[in-house]
Amino acid sequence: MLTETMSTAATIETKPQPPPAEKIKVKVDGKEVAVPKTTPDPVTGKPLPTSMIQACAAANVIVPHYCYHPKLPVAGSCRMCLVEFGTPAIGPDRKPIVNPDGTTKISRALRPVIACATPVSPGMEIYTNTPAVRLMREGVLEFLLINHPLDCPICDQAGECKLQEYSVDYGNSESRFVEAKVHKPKRVELGPRIVLDDERCILCSRCIRFTRDVAGDDALGFVNRGSHSTLTAYPGRAFDNNYTLNTVDICPVGALTSKDFRFRMRVWFLKETRSLCTSCATGCNIVIGSREDAIYRYEPRENDAVNSCWMCDHGRLNYKWIGREDRLVEVRKREAEGRGQASGSRSAAPTWSAVLGEISQKLKAAEPGSIAIVASARQTNEELHLLAKLAKRLGALTDSVPRIAAGDKLLLNADRNPNSTGARLTGIAADPMGSNLPAIAGGIRSGRIKTLIVFGEDATKCGIDADLLDKLELLIASDILPNATTRRAHYLLPGCAHAEKRGTFTNTKGRVQKFLKAVEPRGDARPEWEYLHELLVNVTSRDGIASIEGVFNEMAKEVPAFSGLTWATLGDTGISAKI
Repeated sequence: MLTETMSTAATIETKPQPPPAEKIKVKVDGKEVAVPKTTPDPVTGKPLPTSMIQACAAANVIVPHYCYHPKLPVAGSCRMCLVEFGTPAIGPDRKPIVNPDGTTKISRALRPVIACATPVSPGMEIYTNTPAVRLMREGVLEFLLINHPLDCPICDQAGECKLQEYSVDYGNSESRFVEAKVHKPKRVELGPRIVLDDERCILCSRCIRFTRDVAGDDALGFVNRGSHSTLTAYPGRAFDNNYTLNTVDICPVGALTSKDFRFRMRVWFLKETRSLCTSCATGCNIVIGSREDAIYRYEPRENDAVNSCWMCDHGRLNYKWIGREDRLVEVRKREAEGRGQASGSRSAAPTWSAVLGEISQKLKAAEPGSIAIVASARQTNEELHLLAKLAKRLGALTDSVPRIAAGDKLLLNADRNPNSTGARLTGIAADPMGSNLPAIAGGIRSGRIKTLIVFGEDATKCGIDADLLDKLELLIASDILPNATTRRAHYLLPGCAHAEKRGTFTNTKGRVQKFLKAVEPRGDARPEWEYLHELLVNVTSRDGIASIEGVFNEMAKEVPAFSGLTWATLGDTGISAKI
């Protein structure tokens, strides 16, 4: 044992470590900061010299900018980030000149430079708040506002507009220009999801660079010259790819607006909640914008380990089903007389406790091997873990339903379940996923399986047709929207969308990420983990843990892949599981 330990230690010690990043020291407004000599290019990943604006960000000094974006190639066109700087003075002997007090003499540059495209050098001093810099910012803003329309009260960008913010922080309160403004096209349908107001465009080119260099669709460009320059799509085609709405996010003014969100809500009324996109297995980090329990938009939230600061249009617009009028909002118990026929059934609306009590008694009385569970890989890790524990206690056959569609090379994954990895790690899904579904259908057909529990799926769409469901002695369904399975269920338990509860998902790369509750569930709907926990306690007669944090921490102790994780340590960007 000692020999093995020493061998392991030697292996760890001799493992080659990447060399530390070379750093250089610069001063920003008198504050010394050490920054890497090079930083990766945001698109290609190749090392590039660290720029002044990156050094200022490291020193927590704000440099206003429009065309610069940390995830896009540098354009250097807006000139808003102009700063002054100085470098160590060099004597005839090619050595730095030293002041009488022992400090290095700094030679101030005669001209300002743009911080986004100027690399730093050892000993450089950057000045971001001198009188000259302030005058330059005033001049740039005055130039940008010459032809900009004064329609802030009706602009969707109001409250998030950098032109508004910088005008207040760095601009002049009065304009010296009295000439008529140049008018450009307004309300231009640039694509099926984007409306362009060319008069508001400040020609920063962020949208062009994102579309060309990140989305890989060179569809946008400027035409005409001078004050008449306008943004447009390539002649004869619409601006239509799966990432067009990211241009609305990065547009610093109100030129590009989303048709989906346009004129629907003022942004300062929205409550912002950290969450995850559930449209595929990538698990993009998002912010849900809601007000009074209504969801108005999804926006990407930065996480370099998952989605950078982008998300696809497919996921961004996949939220309206949460507020559908036909949501399942009542606990239902189907009377035996109408079993299997929705039109001939009689239903009641009992309490949660009464229904869960009845279900628990029936499950405890069921014969071993007579129960099957079809779970959804759209449920959280905690819910799948509880279902797996319930299945183990009942000796149930389990599986989950795969969802495969076309993906792309950027963010949209072919696996359209947000938690397929979690379903496999918790043991609720077969490997490969879906391979147990024919066995469940066959067990119902032969009469061996008499009880079926379906969570978040329509069993009739995965090989268990309506005739087989009608043969069951007990069908328990939990879902959010009505379907053929919920209409035939003897017990119907209304669940919650991810925006209506807390929990975690494990994405396709094994990253465990948590999301928070944005809106309240409607009617009697409850988070699935709550009543699964209650069912498990009733069936096993053991005390449980009545919080989502407790369930996650218990799962981390029982599921090897989550070993060592806790709810608190997940943070806002998640941690990789052991897969």
